[in-house]
Amino acid sequence: MSETNNQQAAEKHEFSAEVGRLLDLVVHALYSDREIFLRELVANAADATDKRRFEALTDSALALPENASIRINPDKTQKELTISDDGVGMTHDELAQNLGTIARSGTRAFGEKLNSAKPEDRPNLIGQFGVGFYAAFMVADRVDVTSRKAGSDEAWTWSSDGKGAFTLSPASRSTPGTDIVLHMKDDADEFLDSWRLKSTIRKWADHISWPITLRETKEDGTTEDQAANEGTALWSKPKSEITPEQYAEFYRHISRAFDEPYATLHWRAEGVTEFTALLFLPSARPFDFMEQSRESRIHLHVRRMFITDEAELVPNWMRFVQGVVDTEDLPLNVSREMLQATPVLARIRKAVTKRVLTDIRNRAKDAEGGFNTFWENFGAVIKEGLWEDAEHRTEIAGFARFHSTQGDDLVTLDDYIARMKDGQDAIYYLTGDNLDALKSSAQLEGFRARGLEVLLLSDPVDGFWPERLSSYQEKPLRSVAQSHGDLEKFESTDADTTEAADVEKLVPALKDALGEQVKDVRSTVRLTGSAVVITSDGGPDLSMQRLMRRSGQAMPAMPPILEINPKHPLIKALAERVAKGESITAYASVLLDLARVQEGEALPDPTGFGRSLATLLAGPAVG
Repeated sequence: MSETNNQQAAEKHEFSAEVGRLLDLVVHALYSDREIFLRELVANAADATDKRRFEALTDSALALPENASIRINPDKTQKELTISDDGVGMTHDELAQNLGTIARSGTRAFGEKLNSAKPEDRPNLIGQFGVGFYAAFMVADRVDVTSRKAGSDEAWTWSSDGKGAFTLSPASRSTPGTDIVLHMKDDADEFLDSWRLKSTIRKWADHISWPITLRETKEDGTTEDQAANEGTALWSKPKSEITPEQYAEFYRHISRAFDEPYATLHWRAEGVTEFTALLFLPSARPFDFMEQSRESRIHLHVRRMFITDEAELVPNWMRFVQGVVDTEDLPLNVSREMLQATPVLARIRKAVTKRVLTDIRNRAKDAEGGFNTFWENFGAVIKEGLWEDAEHRTEIAGFARFHSTQGDDLVTLDDYIARMKDGQDAIYYLTGDNLDALKSSAQLEGFRARGLEVLLLSDPVDGFWPERLSSYQEKPLRSVAQSHGDLEKFESTDADTTEAADVEKLVPALKDALGEQVKDVRSTVRLTGSAVVITSDGGPDLSMQRLMRRSGQAMPAMPPILEINPKHPLIKALAERVAKGESITAYASVLLDLARVQEGEALPDPTGFGRSLATLLAGPAVG
């Protein structure tokens, strides 16, 4: 039939009111990425091909050709993009219904046929020509759909510019199936480039089970169809058919990483909500991991079609987990933004989180299985769960690892409790910015002298989570910086017999000299080698105060408590000066700044400190 006759026989129809409103929504608001149109159209083509394969089980006349595929052909000269399939096709009436009204794809009616079918015979249905079809108008000024129903000799072309009406015209197509021709907008010509199309297909439809080919034009003007997708959903295969090498290759593909996965989790969940998951725990931390977004990037698929990596399928503290979750319980033909409201996704999130948490906990029991290395890479992130995840906080605490004053090996809270001294009722910890600095902190001297183990916490989140966890196995967590009175309950194992100075007059003298710079001055038993230390009493400790200031939070000035060591030569010398009636004002400010430096605090007047210290060093030696 000639083009002229086709035009003469064209029927003009108005879109239903729902479609008119939908088109504006799709083009301007529904989808975040314009490239999503290709995902939707390829999904429709795969669905139509699945339908024909299924119907051919009972009608051999509908059998698919041996080389059935989805074909993508860009034409820069004509500014057209054609997507063709060998699927079940549509009749005149089906084109009008499916493309002229919303959600009239026939999927529900077709699904009813599956109730009596065997599971292995069921194709993967993904809502042919539902809402997703209209995404084509994000990149096209006009869309032509030519389709021939399997088992019929008639073909029809549906055509529209998406502005309120469509036409139906008789057409010709040699075989059953559908051709979609997109007449591209001027600002969408990037989707006529082979490299852009290929990268989009690999991102959104790499594991469609039907072959996807892309026609590429060579330098000599000839064309060649190239394979554009892998065509196999690895996660849908039985585990027994997948080699470790295939798992590793897929992990690297999806994570864009180069390491071997530390752990592979592959399972199918059945019951109220069914899904298949293939997840990986990395063995190496990406170099920019801590600077990346806090959201999880697990890929959500529906019937092997990628939907989004922004479904947040696990909590933020599990964001290092890579992989795919594929379900048949969600509709494909809606945008990813609408997924957040469905209870199905909530059930999937809960099940996936539980499975990953269980796997991590079980691996933590294997001391030789490399868990400590995994923890060194991702423990700082997992500990965020101690702060923000009330549901799983206790479980995380059970396998968490920490550095401590006991040695170089990482310890658990259970290890710590098993080594607690008689009469010890708290788990002591010290927070700071640097592990090496923590190991040499003056705050630890009294605890070491009494054989009390202290956890050394140097990650940013360590300043927050102890407050939320509060206790473990009924043992409260207590900062050593705020545990001044605890040391008096334990005998020191230090053989130091140095006599302590009488600081009864020195303490008030230092208070007077320092004024409002300090909250208090007091003698302490927490020091064995250092002369002074600053602490806080109530409220956030000094490490937390620094962390809050660095994060931009308002942190009012909170004067510290200055603690002095009455056995230190410097303190003894100052006590003697006070006893003789001499002034120690110059020494007091230097003493406080010295304590600040030890604690990692910023000096309020570094220049003044340097000048005062130089003056004192130039004078008679103290003591």
